Amino acid sequence: MTDRWRVSANLATLANALLGVGAILYILAGNKLWAMLLIASAIGFDGLDGIFSRRSASPGTAFGRIADSVADAITFGAAPAFLIAVHTSDSSAWEPYATLALILAAAYLAAAVGRLVYFTARAYQRTDFLGVPTPQSALAVIVAVLFHDTPAFQTVQPVGLLIGVAALALLMVLPIPYPKIKRGSPLRWPMAVTAVAAGVSLLLLQFQLAEGSGAYGVALAASYVLLIGVASYYVLGPFTVKRPAVGS
Repeated sequence: MTDRWRVSANLATLANALLGVGAILYILAGNKLWAMLLIASAIGFDGLDGIFSRRSASPGTAFGRIADSVADAITFGAAPAFLIAVHTSDSSAWEPYATLALILAAAYLAAAVGRLVYFTARAYQRTDFLGVPTPQSALAVIVAVLFHDTPAFQTVQPVGLLIGVAALALLMVLPIPYPKIKRGSPLRWPMAVTAVAAGVSLLLLQFQLAEGSGAYGVALAASYVLLIGVASYYVLGPFTVKRPAVGS
């Protein structure tokens, strides 16, 4: 008998990967806002994949873990790397930093793939993540782009964005524990609010809002909520991971 939860998990993984490919195509077409919306949407499918897998009666397989990691590498590794490297708007501001942007985009992608390979091989057995998970890193890149590239809420700042990207890549591979957002996690509801804020901000921004309009104000406020939510995971996350008791 077909395990419908396992099939649903596989479909969620496929949707994740397709959204990542779509995001890359949008970036190359010069529309980063749609790309960021697709990446944020893919985070939801990545979460559904985990929920469906846990409900499945059949045990997880190596193929399922590999497929999930490949999808994550596309959507949360390659697509954010393209966000960092490709600058069709404000090209004059980015031109002096084009080579550095390519180098840091490659470093970000390498860090994402490296942590996913480790997770697939060994770390999937852990109750927490070792290093910042790729979906949270991708969300952090989106925040950086929103404030320092497109739509540049705080003006176009290539240097600040690239320094941030270097830090994000490093935090993916440092052996710092970060929580999985499951039922009972103290960050579950803050991260749910963060996801809603991401959706509100990125949906509204698709309509090329006039600065100073009411809708623009809502998008800006939602972006700040998104910023605070992402920062809270980075700063507070390690403190919410349960350490094993001494001597256990």
